[in-house]
Amino acid sequence: MELYFAYPSTYSQKVLLGLYEKNVPFTPKLVNLSDPDEKARYREFYPMGKIPLLVRDDQRMIPESSIILEYIDNAFPESPRLINSDPELGRQIRFLDRMCDLYLNDTVVSLIFESFKPEEERSAAMMEGCSDQLAVMYGFMNDQLKEREFLAGDAFTLADCAAMPPLFYARNFADFSPFPHIEAYWARVSERPAWVKLMQEAAPAIKAILGE
Repeated sequence: MELYFAYPSTYSQKVLLGLYEKNVPFTPKLVNLSDPDEKARYREFYPMGKIPLLVRDDQRMIPESSIILEYIDNAFPESPRLINSDPELGRQIRFLDRMCDLYLNDTVVSLIFESFKPEEERSAAMMEGCSDQLAVMYGFMNDQLKEREFLAGDAFTLADCAAMPPLFYARNFADFSPFPHIEAYWARVSERPAWVKLMQEAAPAIKAILGE
């Protein structure tokens, strides 16, 4: 199977992290959506034009990061599960995944793109709104992590795959150091071999985007 993705993309990182955690083989297909010609070719292949996209060996397309990882989890049940098979525990993991995508990831990404604009073109109201929403989300996550090693409990799950990419960027754009349980969580999970592998691969592309 093939995965179409871009390393700087948080949702691409989310899927890659899950694949590496489960040690699932795939064929990488890098997509540069900032290149007009490549973007046009990709839209011919997948009209929605979004990444990541998983393409099975039978050419069936599976889009959307959470759906991709749920498919992978069911297709490769012998490796560590990202979604607990218990219905209630699985529901909690999916809930935390949604919270991270909607209120952490998308908010951090909005702040990043706004920060890239010249100062006179930035929307102060938008940035203030994002900062307020992040403060609420950080408070929620900090409470979740008070007595947990991972976001959903004692095991690494889909929720952690969703949380780690935006937290990686948030260190520079939306500081979470005032939240000690998130800070301690980040120190733990950022040392996981799957994350280290991902960051080693992604570093050149991320540095090019951030101008480091």
